[in-house]
Amino acid sequence: MDNISELATSGLTRTEVAERVAAGKTNAFVADTSRSAWSIVRANVFTLFNGIVFACFFVLFLVGRWQDALFGLAAFANAIIGCVQEFRAKSALDRLALMNAPRALVLRDGEEVEVAPGEVVLDDVLVFRAGEQVPADARVLTARGLQIDESMLTGESDPVEKQPGDDALSGAVVVAGEGTATATRVGADSYANHFAGEAKRFSLVSSELRTSVNRVLKWVSWIIGPVGLLVLNAQIIVLGGYSTVFSSGAWVQAVVNTIASLTAMIPLGLVLMTSIAFAVGASRLARRQVLVNELPAVEGLARVDVVCLDKTGTLTVGEIGFDEAHRLDGLTSPQEEDAAAVLAWYAASPDANATARSMRTAYPVISPVVVSGYIPFSSARKWSAVSFAEVPGTWVVGAPEMVFGDAATSSATQLGRTVTALAETGRRTLVLGYAGSALSEADVDAERLPDGLRPIIVLTFREQVRPDAAQTLAYFGLQQVGIRIISGDNPRTVAAIAREVGLDVAEGFDARGLPEDDAELADVLDRHTVFGRVTPEQKKRMVTALQSHGHTVAMTGDGVNDALAIKAADIGIAMNSGSPATKAVARLVLLDGQFSHLPDVVAEGRQVIANIERVSMLFLNKTVYATLLAIIFGAFVLEFPFLPRQLSITDGLTIGIPAFFLALMPNAARYVPGFLRRSLSFAIPSGIVVALGLTWYTFVAHGLGVREEQLRTGATVILAVVGIWVLAVLARPLNRFKVAVVGAMFILLVAVFSIPLARQFFVLVDPGPELAVALTGITIVMVAAIEVVRLLHRRLVLSPPSRKDPGVATSASAPPVSAPRVVAGVITTVVAVLAYAFGAVATGFGILVFLGRYDPDVSASVFSLTGAAIALFGLLVFAVAAGIRRGSGLSRLMLTIFLGLAIALSVIVLAFGDRWDWGAALTAAFAAGIIVLLWTPPVSRTFGRILESSMGSAAP
Repeated sequence: MDNISELATSGLTRTEVAERVAAGKTNAFVADTSRSAWSIVRANVFTLFNGIVFACFFVLFLVGRWQDALFGLAAFANAIIGCVQEFRAKSALDRLALMNAPRALVLRDGEEVEVAPGEVVLDDVLVFRAGEQVPADARVLTARGLQIDESMLTGESDPVEKQPGDDALSGAVVVAGEGTATATRVGADSYANHFAGEAKRFSLVSSELRTSVNRVLKWVSWIIGPVGLLVLNAQIIVLGGYSTVFSSGAWVQAVVNTIASLTAMIPLGLVLMTSIAFAVGASRLARRQVLVNELPAVEGLARVDVVCLDKTGTLTVGEIGFDEAHRLDGLTSPQEEDAAAVLAWYAASPDANATARSMRTAYPVISPVVVSGYIPFSSARKWSAVSFAEVPGTWVVGAPEMVFGDAATSSATQLGRTVTALAETGRRTLVLGYAGSALSEADVDAERLPDGLRPIIVLTFREQVRPDAAQTLAYFGLQQVGIRIISGDNPRTVAAIAREVGLDVAEGFDARGLPEDDAELADVLDRHTVFGRVTPEQKKRMVTALQSHGHTVAMTGDGVNDALAIKAADIGIAMNSGSPATKAVARLVLLDGQFSHLPDVVAEGRQVIANIERVSMLFLNKTVYATLLAIIFGAFVLEFPFLPRQLSITDGLTIGIPAFFLALMPNAARYVPGFLRRSLSFAIPSGIVVALGLTWYTFVAHGLGVREEQLRTGATVILAVVGIWVLAVLARPLNRFKVAVVGAMFILLVAVFSIPLARQFFVLVDPGPELAVALTGITIVMVAAIEVVRLLHRRLVLSPPSRKDPGVATSASAPPVSAPRVVAGVITTVVAVLAYAFGAVATGFGILVFLGRYDPDVSASVFSLTGAAIALFGLLVFAVAAGIRRGSGLSRLMLTIFLGLAIALSVIVLAFGDRWDWGAALTAAFAAGIIVLLWTPPVSRTFGRILESSMGSAAP
């Protein structure tokens, strides 16, 4: 016993610590706060589809067709970019995690020392206080009301009272009292390293994006083998059959065609874009002082529709200040002096919380007192009691309602009237009660209040509201994110703070009246916003109750009493000023404690999921049409109409490169469940359009008897133009950045088709006049079909009929639509239809001019550039028409510019022509008339502001 007593008061010596460090008996254990380097490389390089791609890459090298192995270089680039982006994110997160690592309190050479958890050694004496996390498995030496919450380890929800000799599991949380313990298991043997590692390191949390992408990859993996055999069989038969292809060497072309079809089916970039979006989102949040413990949590932010806030440290700065002591009737002068000494002891107590410490200035310790009986404060009881040898009686400090019950809120008692009046001013209240008898051992063991307890002083404290709280809550209101303020304080105090930050609440709900039934609890949470006197277990129940009603819940907090709820929430958000246990279980940590970062957090998550949804339609569209082409051409025994190198360039410039930019653009679209359904509902029909269009073109080309190179060139032209069109459709609403991306990709494609060296490398030849006309007509039909698919997709999938909200009042009848608005709507529709028609004609004419290089009497480069410019102009006009229908101010401006160019060209023709040109004159007059209509009321009132169209936040 003497050894134990000596150890509990002095701890290990420096020499003993050094011996244990040398022997390796330390708590050092590497638990990554983010993905390990190997896991990043493995996730980006060693995948099933990368294996297929690299195998095809090396096969083409072995057969001497390195020109067709470009897709392998793209796959290498994808893997490298993905690794670099995630390594950058990992570096930022690891650096922040190291700077904000928790600390452990140990006793060495008789002094308390703060060390990193990894520096704890075997037999170290650990000092436990409320809010600390147990860093290593230990055996309790001394305890004063020591209560440890092991619920996150054992599942037991109630805190466990610890006595000397009891074991304390690492990873548990001290919720009340204080004590010491000696470390019995450290390092890899300690439970903490299992718990903390699971809580902190990167893990694939529930992610709709990842789940959906993996589901698509699984579907493709099931069919890629049989489809590959089907295509290979068709290519061998087309090239002469099994009896001749191996002797003639034609099997090489059969293999090349098969590889082209297989690599097109794999949505490699979708996996890359998802990983990059997560990593970049985490890096952006890190720059805003938000530590992301789990990268997929960035996506989860987009789904949040209810945010539960702990008042202290979230709505308020967390620094509480003592306000005033309000005497109640019956307080005598000797009792007042004793009360001052008691409050001074509470303020100076080693386990004093922030509220108690705030009284140190008002109640300094004048003479020390000896404790004869003590029941420490616990967040479940919300009171503590103490008796002294020098001061008579028992003194209780705690929440008025928890100490005196209904009397603390009743207007019939002085205490009730005082507490109610003070709480309604937003001040936090505690009561000091007095009983004539001292605490007995039975009272301490049972943790019960003494008999004859009466209130003598009401203590008030003030909290400073965060200056950014009102603005942040207003943002959530605009984003239709529900707010629940959950606090352990008086409901009236919490409601007063809520009103101060702009919430429309009459009064708070007292959590002591919450129903035990979970279904009834969920109904109460749907009806009320502010809750007071909430216990830690109730916070967790409230989170799970909201989840049971289909809500995605984010929980913020900083105290140890928030840890259970933060762990249970879909997205747990901890303040850096909070307890180590709370930060350990949170998925996000606000490092500077700024509540105003929450809008950035939610916006970043919405950007990730909205942009990936948009990008996924690009990749899945390609997967759908590539799979259908492989099946159709295999079933009809047709030669595949592309070389791998031709698909590489169209995929890269219409999908891969633009997808990278689209995935990182601002996008504040609100998340709606059903990511994969919405993506496939566009990708499947649009992929069918592309596959059927290319099949139609192939039969037409065979009917015209064109050469194999001409057929492939025409197919590449169709896929390039339609791919650019799908890109432009999915990039809507267009803004200057998206126009720049789409335009740049179109220009690069034109360069590939126009530069002689590129044409030679990609085997692009003149298709001939008949095939040029045919492919132009087919392209226009496919573009129109894509428009119809997108229109139906928006009407039927993205904007389903909304259900009437019973909480929203509506008038008995809708106001009649005015005649000017009807006229404006008709004119706008006519202008949009004319723009559609003009865009389609211009696009087709541009393609024809572009393919006019077959004429030996003209410059091929002139035709290429002129035709490309006309086609691009037509595509932009077509895109503008969609914006005109939606009332886009930017689309109106762009259409005005296009019409202005048409007027300028018409005037030049009229001014310098040999004779009067009625066509030019009518064109100028018609264009001028449309411009006047677009900018004259009432039509002009139907369009939004131009700046509102920039970096749009519309749904994908």
